[in-house]
Amino acid sequence: MKFHRVGIFLLIALLAACESAGGLGARGDNNPFAPTGRYDRANSVDGLIVGHRLMAAGEYELALRAYLRAAGERGLTVDTLSAIGSANLKLGRLGQAEKNLRRAIELDGEFPPAWNNLGVVLMEQGNTAEAEQIFRRAYALDSGESDSIRDNLRLAIAKNDNPEYYEPNNNKFELVRRGSSEYLLLSTP
Repeated sequence: MKFHRVGIFLLIALLAACESAGGLGARGDNNPFAPTGRYDRANSVDGLIVGHRLMAAGEYELALRAYLRAAGERGLTVDTLSAIGSANLKLGRLGQAEKNLRRAIELDGEFPPAWNNLGVVLMEQGNTAEAEQIFRRAYALDSGESDSIRDNLRLAIAKNDNPEYYEPNNNKFELVRRGSSEYLLLSTP
C-alpha cells in the first residue's frame, strides 16, 4: 500500500513538472490537446518531384500517393495524370493506368511521354496493333529524339510482324516522363 502511494506521488510530481514546463504537447496557447500540425505549402517539396524520386527508388505505391497529392495541389494536369498513370502501370493496375494516360492525352495531345506510356500499357494488355500506332505517334511528336520511345516502337513493330519474336520475359518497354529520368518497365525473369 505504501509503495502504491509513492508511485502515485511520483506520477503527480512528474505531471506537475511537465505542466510547469509547458505541458506534454504545449503550443503556448494552454490547449490541452495535441497540436494539429499545419500544412505549409510554401515550404513543402512538389509532389511530382517527390513522386519521380520514389519511382526511381522503386517505391511505386508511395510515388502514387505523392502524385495524387500533386494533383490535389495543381489539379489534374497532363503532368499529374501521366505520372499517376505511370505509377499505376508499375503497380500492375493496367485499367487505371490506361484511363489516366488517355485523360492526359485528351488534355494535351502533343505530350510524347503520355503517348509512350499508353503504348506500354497497351502492349502489356496484348493490344499490340493499337500500341504500335500509339508508339508511332509518340515517336513523331518526340521528333525521334528519345531512344526509349524508338526502342518501344521497334519492339512493338517486331511483335506485330512476328508474334513468335516476342517472348514475355524479353519485354524491355520503357516508361518515359517529362524531365531527365527514364523508368524501365521491369519484367520478371
